Amino acid sequence: MSGLPGASTCPGPGEASDLKSPLGAKFREPLTEARFQQLFGDAEQEAELLAEPRWSRLRRLWRRRARACSGPGAWRLLRARLPPLRWLPHYRWRPWLLGDAVAGVTVGIVHVPQGMAFALLTSVPPVFGLYTSFFPVLIYTLLGTGRHLSTGTFAVLSLMTGSAVDRLVPEPLEGNLSGIEREQLDAQRVGAAAAMAFGSGALMLGMFALQLGVLATFLSEPVVKALTSGAALHVLVSQLPSLLGLPLPRQIGCFALFKTLAAVLTALPRSSPAELTVSALSLALLVPVKELNVRFRDRLPTPIPGEIVMVLLASVLCFTSSLDTRYNVQIVGLLPGGFPQPLLPSLAELPRILADSLPMALVTFAVSASLASIYADKYSYTIDSNQELFAHGVSNLISSLFSCFPNSATLATTSLLVDAGGNTQLAGLFSCMVVLSVLLWLGPFFYYLPKAVLACINISSMRQMFFQMRELPQLWRISRVDFAVWMVTWVAVVTLSVDLGLAVGVVFSMMTVVCRTQRVQCLALGLAEGTELYRPLRESHKLLQVPGLCILSYPTPLYFGTRGRFRRILEWHLGLGEGGKEAPKTDGPPDAVAEPVRVVVLDCSGVTFADAAGAREVVQLASRCRDAGIHLLLAQCNASVLGTLTQAGLLDRVTPEQLFVSVQDAAAYALERLELTGPKTCTVWV
Repeated sequence: MSGLPGASTCPGPGEASDLKSPLGAKFREPLTEARFQQLFGDAEQEAELLAEPRWSRLRRLWRRRARACSGPGAWRLLRARLPPLRWLPHYRWRPWLLGDAVAGVTVGIVHVPQGMAFALLTSVPPVFGLYTSFFPVLIYTLLGTGRHLSTGTFAVLSLMTGSAVDRLVPEPLEGNLSGIEREQLDAQRVGAAAAMAFGSGALMLGMFALQLGVLATFLSEPVVKALTSGAALHVLVSQLPSLLGLPLPRQIGCFALFKTLAAVLTALPRSSPAELTVSALSLALLVPVKELNVRFRDRLPTPIPGEIVMVLLASVLCFTSSLDTRYNVQIVGLLPGGFPQPLLPSLAELPRILADSLPMALVTFAVSASLASIYADKYSYTIDSNQELFAHGVSNLISSLFSCFPNSATLATTSLLVDAGGNTQLAGLFSCMVVLSVLLWLGPFFYYLPKAVLACINISSMRQMFFQMRELPQLWRISRVDFAVWMVTWVAVVTLSVDLGLAVGVVFSMMTVVCRTQRVQCLALGLAEGTELYRPLRESHKLLQVPGLCILSYPTPLYFGTRGRFRRILEWHLGLGEGGKEAPKTDGPPDAVAEPVRVVVLDCSGVTFADAAGAREVVQLASRCRDAGIHLLLAQCNASVLGTLTQAGLLDRVTPEQLFVSVQDAAAYALERLELTGPKTCTVWV
């Protein structure tokens, strides 16, 4: 095995080394971890390779926190928690204000009908959808870091909330409630929905306190997209009774989608022709308008507000034709003016709704963080995932005091805000002005709005979520595993429920990661002639391998789930199994000389972490190698892995001279010091 051109024999144990003068050095001896730390490490760091004590890290963290109590520290903290203090002084009023105003008004116009429509999904009166389109938007404008994010009512959360509300406050079996009984039932349902918003907000604030913004990484893109696509199908099916004018109770729990379809098909002969006609006309207008907005996005100055046009036309038609009295068409009715009195949700309900609040908090954070990251990457700015937790937690917590139901960022209005020219969070203030004008003055104009129109708005707003399925062929080509995650999550959401489907998707996604770490192969390495590169032997039959020297790379974390496979693979390569020191199998060429292994170099560069079980497995391997007369060398361990191995007692089995900074150093040491048969030259670094 020859080294690089001009390489010479490495100096022996007694020869001097010019390592301390690298510019003038021509030769050097192999570097161990202890020697590297002595020469290049911190002056205060000893060579015992022990990790920093925990109390020292805590003390440094405490000092950092204490510095935050100073005047400059308090100002930095205030700027971090109130993002407008950072971006408002640099706001470009002339080029940005008009775009924010137009985008905010456009989104506000859409918020009005969508808010009332999503309130029906939540099983609360429509006016509470307007409250949820006002308070959360205002709060996120002050606390959020996503410049192009639009918050408010979201169909997926509304559906999840509505299912929980129907379970907690079910519709009486006898039906035909009086006006007072209906008001009492609505008040109980509003309280339950507000309690869920309070619970999800408190959970997100707890996650913020624990700095758990990193949890967004566990909700992969296939899981989020499959969740929203499956939930869109739930929304479509749940709106069929309203489209057909069928007074059917909402089905909840597992297989609710199929139960609803069966109930609709059974009651289809009793559908209302008037409401069916209103629904057909509404969809005939809304769907083409949505398609025009997408097709001519670049040519239209602002998207066509098809929802608000449909609301106005339907209200006028219902008023002039008396559809509510002549054909019993369900209408919105009177929208109370002003705002509700602040009221703390009943804390007695919190234990009952905690199991429902947790998946809502996760969905809120997953969708919002994903959308914010997409547009932050597109427009070259950064978001703070922990601040997003804080913003949405405070938004849900405070808005629940005003009888709002859970809210988050929304796919449709965020895309609409960007297309309309929005630049910053200031667009949210203009959106709030539109909703505020409806709450204070324009509410009576929606008295005759048919509820079937709101159901059509719900269905048409799902268009973007349904079209996410078009990405499946490309996902299949890129990653079969991600395709499987998408399909499993979607099937679970459709067949079970949204929250259970989310749990199944997250668990299955994590299991694919675990399974892939257990299927990683331990590779035998050989030297490419004339280079210092060690590559897997299976890649080429031209790589050089020294008889008696085995170099293995284990490119996966070493933890309790992989330690068994790690042990079996090393036994297979080193002949340490039940058959004793038999000649090991190799990945090399068929004509390679089989010789008992005398030295094994374990490349740990791919071991990103090791737990106690994995570290003990390495210690046991060192003991077995020592008993079998095999010299074990470890190369390129990171500080975390090395600290774990040291704490597990590795240095009781091996000496610090057996820990090397690279595979090249370990191989050079094996060739020069352990008297292996083969060439006596090694790679030289100048």
